[in-house]
Amino acid sequence: MAARKVLVGGGSGFIGHALCKSLRKRGYETILLSRTPGHSKITWSDLKKRGELPECDAVINLAGENIANPMRRWTESFKADLRESRIGTNEILTELIRKAAKPPRVWISSSAIGYYPTSETAEYTEDTPPQPESNFLAKLCCDWEQSAILPADHPSRHVTLRIGLVLGRDGGTIKSMIWPFWFGVGGVIGSGKQFMSWIHIADMVGIIVHALESDNVQGILNATAPHPVTNSEFTTAFASALWRPAFIPMPPFVVNMIFGQERGILLLEGQKVIPKKTMESGYSFMFSDINSCLLDILK
Repeated sequence: MAARKVLVGGGSGFIGHALCKSLRKRGYETILLSRTPGHSKITWSDLKKRGELPECDAVINLAGENIANPMRRWTESFKADLRESRIGTNEILTELIRKAAKPPRVWISSSAIGYYPTSETAEYTEDTPPQPESNFLAKLCCDWEQSAILPADHPSRHVTLRIGLVLGRDGGTIKSMIWPFWFGVGGVIGSGKQFMSWIHIADMVGIIVHALESDNVQGILNATAPHPVTNSEFTTAFASALWRPAFIPMPPFVVNMIFGQERGILLLEGQKVIPKKTMESGYSFMFSDINSCLLDILK
């Protein structure tokens, strides 16, 4: 029988909002964990004080400060917030799950494809072994995953989602890109050869629900579409979906000047990530190619 009550960390964010809306349509009751109090919400500080989970059948954590937040400078303070909002929240939940008298049936934690090294040629699946932590983002992802691990004999089924570039109408990358392209000033970023491992928000939610409801699913799942594209291919598809030109490139030095070198890696370097285990587990993608994805979002 499917779980009916789900605790969702980061439930008011871009992915979390779409997920909770979908879960409620499917008959679930959602309990939101948030930094700010509100109706149907529990704050992280209150949860830590009470020292126990509310009664629930599943726990999902999507919490995390937006790494591409244009309003935050790339400072040591911002890096600390990135770690605390991911690793700190996982540590709270895993501790409470471990000591729960009636632990949740399912524990779904999130990570990101920054776990994999950047490359213009290599292809990565869930079977790719850990690589040297070459930069802050790679180390953040490795520590993020480690903070969610339960003891091997724990009864809760654990799934970790390595999330790619999530595309949707109501937030994320699309929201920040649409106006430059609409006014004809969009273009290729850097060399354009860097891979973008993307996923439609509907499939992002679909994979989480699949992990929640499929008793055979556990371990790592890549939350990316089956066909990654280069930045050049993405730019062409995006401009085509808007019926706009895309001829003004953004050179690397401009990216680094605006975003800083460490955050600029997100735009200038990429990973070709394939959701091998996700597909093997039985998930069927609604949007597997970038053209159908962007036409659906931008129609």
